[in-house]
Amino acid sequence: MKLFYGEINGNGVIINDEEQQHIVKVLRMKNGEEIHVTDGKGNLATGTLSIEGKKAGIEVTEIRENLPGFSTKLHIAIAPTKNIDRIEFFVEKAVEMGISEISIISTEKTERKNINIDKIRKQAVAASKQSLRFHFPVIHDMVKLNDFLKNIDPEHTFVAHCNENLERTDLKDIPAMEQITFLIGPEGDFSEKEIVFLADHKVKAVSLGSQRLRTETAGLFVAAWNYYHMI
Repeated sequence: MKLFYGEINGNGVIINDEEQQHIVKVLRMKNGEEIHVTDGKGNLATGTLSIEGKKAGIEVTEIRENLPGFSTKLHIAIAPTKNIDRIEFFVEKAVEMGISEISIISTEKTERKNINIDKIRKQAVAASKQSLRFHFPVIHDMVKLNDFLKNIDPEHTFVAHCNENLERTDLKDIPAMEQITFLIGPEGDFSEKEIVFLADHKVKAVSLGSQRLRTETAGLFVAAWNYYHMI
């Protein structure tokens, strides 16, 4: 399936401008080839490619609406790594495994204070198309940990940390939920003050095992755990 991103309004379909350039200049596709366009909101248009100059359109033959998404809505709030490539890797792979939302959080030990969210969003779209997802994940703007906690449901929110002196539940003992949120700390982990602060907000602590995992590895471990429960 050749899947592209665009807008779907009723019977009208407009392929994203960057996607059009990719079709014409990079892929060098031809008139009449079958293509599929999703809006990332669960809708899918099928048709044939129509190229006029540098513009690419679709002659629609079918539009399918409200296609089913993943059964579990997983939201991971993760601190950015100093090497941004590692977070970009996390985003790509977590999207492939069905994550619904990603928040980039700033914590006490977060070294990177700024992040190119637009680039991250583009990577999420690319990974969604690659894995044939018709529901794209939401990528939130970077936010401070305190502000992030204002909009959570503590009943379905967990924090993964490495402090063995504080109470934690093994990840394998967490039951499957329709909606679940995990917080992943930075290099150096959450501070003890932050862990206590999260506990005061009824956020439950989990252990990801005896090994010390990098930030992006911990995020992917949780994404894979969730994906396993969906298949």
